[in-house]
Amino acid sequence: MAVSVLPQINRKPEMNPVERLMAATAEDMARVNALILERAESHVDMVPELARYLIDSGGKRLRPMLTVAASILFGQGKGSAINFAAAVEFMHNATLLHDDVVDDSDLRRGKPAAHMVWGNKASILVGDFLLGQAFMMMVETGDIDALGVLSSASAVMAEGEVFQLAKTGDLDTTEADYAEVIRAKTAVLFKAACEVGAMSGGADDAGRKALALYGLELGNAFQLVDDALDYGGQSGTLGKNVGDDLREGKMTLPVILALKAATESERNLIASALGNAETTDLEVHQVVAIFNRYETLKKTLDKAQAHAKAAIEALSALPESEMKTILADVVVHSVSRAS
Repeated sequence: MAVSVLPQINRKPEMNPVERLMAATAEDMARVNALILERAESHVDMVPELARYLIDSGGKRLRPMLTVAASILFGQGKGSAINFAAAVEFMHNATLLHDDVVDDSDLRRGKPAAHMVWGNKASILVGDFLLGQAFMMMVETGDIDALGVLSSASAVMAEGEVFQLAKTGDLDTTEADYAEVIRAKTAVLFKAACEVGAMSGGADDAGRKALALYGLELGNAFQLVDDALDYGGQSGTLGKNVGDDLREGKMTLPVILALKAATESERNLIASALGNAETTDLEVHQVVAIFNRYETLKKTLDKAQAHAKAAIEALSALPESEMKTILADVVVHSVSRAS
């Protein structure tokens, strides 16, 4: 389980963990970004136009950075991490394009969703193009085991989205159902991104399993925080563009816990707002007041903290290194977003 020693990062003291991760992976991520732009090209003009619209929209590219970071952590790779990282980003962006159509979302990263500009059909088809390119980049590495990890993740992610769709507006959705949704639709890609990064870095079986578990638990924590943030985070203080999950009928943990604890009148209020695109901001505030009454946002974030603890613990058997510290700190930073 040999782990490389990352050279001391030249950073300002105020850099947060994600910025430190960006600094530590900058050289390899420049190559990843170049490959992403290259593989977004097509002789069909609409393909690169739509793909780049999403690719250039300001995401931090955390998942491919984790692939690169995991490879650097073990430090015995042959360069395949670049292809894997670009493939992971394409898989993620394909999912975003498809999800925005399914959810009929108006915004993505602060600007109109791609389907609002080019239409549903184009968004779905370009998402398919990105998936095809992702698999081509995987195959080019010649690493069948890693291809198996990423292709399996792609199938599970699709299952997760279908399961979430089936549970839309279902008041009988359980906490176990929710846990399966976020594992499949979010955590599995984090897991795969970290696992193939470790594999490309020459990790042994123990190191590979450690990074896979780290990614899985980080992904679970990340999605729990996102689901709390849709209602304003722990304080439940709403700002702009919140309550979309409620209007889309998504059975996230704050809703599930509130329905379990609420009175009949409170359940009726939640049910009337759930899945109703016309739900007003006032009604969203009323639902969040119920969440606050039963501390369901706090409980959601407490669960995120438990997954975060498990993610950090997964790294414990690895030798100390600068990159190990960064990866642990990224977990803490990710769950602190909603505080």
